Amino acid sequence: MVDRIILDDTEIKLKDYEAHEKDSRREVAFIFDVTTEDYHDVAVLLYRGTFDVSIPEEHLEFRGTIINYSTSLDNLYEENQTGEFRVTLQEIEA
Repeated sequence: MVDRIILDDTEIKLKDYEAHEKDSRREVAFIFDVTTEDYHDVAVLLYRGTFDVSIPEEHLEFRGTIINYSTSLDNLYEENQTGEFRVTLQEIEA
């Protein structure tokens, strides 16, 4: 099972992962937790929108952009909170 993904130089520990191909492009969907302490850094990363994606367990690397994103909480600035983030990336031409 894939348990981590690397977006640019940031490694993210995953709770869930799915991969498939759509219209001849790779798509990966994943779920991960974000704590109050990590929220700002994760938000800044995701706002980039497009990343060098690496999935070491599958020996997979591609350039990908966010096509779907959601979170279970909208205010992780409150102390001791953990939100679940869901992200889907689609491969783009490099």
